Amino acid sequence: MEIAQNLAAHLYYPSCLSLERKRAAADSLTDRVRPTGMRAAYTKRRWNECEDRILLQHNNPTTAAKVLGRTVQSCSLRLWRLRSGQVPMPSDQ
Repeated sequence: MEIAQNLAAHLYYPSCLSLERKRAAADSLTDRVRPTGMRAAYTKRRWNECEDRILLQHNNPTTAAKVLGRTVQSCSLRLWRLRSGQVPMPSDQ
């Protein structure tokens, strides 16, 4: 939502050459406010080798999730991907 507002403000700046209906639509975005209960868009957090090693050492998604600050589902899925060979095992460096 906020990214779209910034993009519209950048593309349809005051006195720019544009269609009136497009400018009106862009202007309507500036007044929008995120509802109280709505969370911001999630940005994906990539796994690194250190986290993979910790996950494999714990061998338990629940305890690893607490240590890594991730969800149990995320740890469970990553552990499955490591064990099944869908992602490479971390190197021993």
